[in-house]
Amino acid sequence: MAKILLVEDHEEIWDFLSRRLKRRGYEVILAHDGEAGVRQARSGQPDVILLDMNLPVLDGWSAARALKSGSDTRAIPIIALTAHAMSGDRDKAIQAGCDDYHPKPVDFSKLLSQISAALGETAQAG
Repeated sequence: MAKILLVEDHEEIWDFLSRRLKRRGYEVILAHDGEAGVRQARSGQPDVILLDMNLPVLDGWSAARALKSGSDTRAIPIIALTAHAMSGDRDKAIQAGCDDYHPKPVDFSKLLSQISAALGETAQAG
């Protein structure tokens, strides 16, 4: 099954998501700030990155730009996870280099569909 890098600084969210994704058979790598997320992406070469946009050290917008500018990480799909659900926030995430956008609170079945789409799989029921 696919390897997912979850870059999230709120423990309750990364705990919830990592446990549920592992139960679905995904391998989950965690990073708790944007800088660590960029490092983990470069070393671990995940299949998909779930990227919180409000991160310490290096925010998600900057991390997405760094990942999309690197020849070794440019092709990895990034799904932005953010509480920013205002008009224009989806466009801002896409412009930063994210391939998709998922507003918080997380709708796990919708997120699974987005992960499947990013992996080029047919959508799974959640």
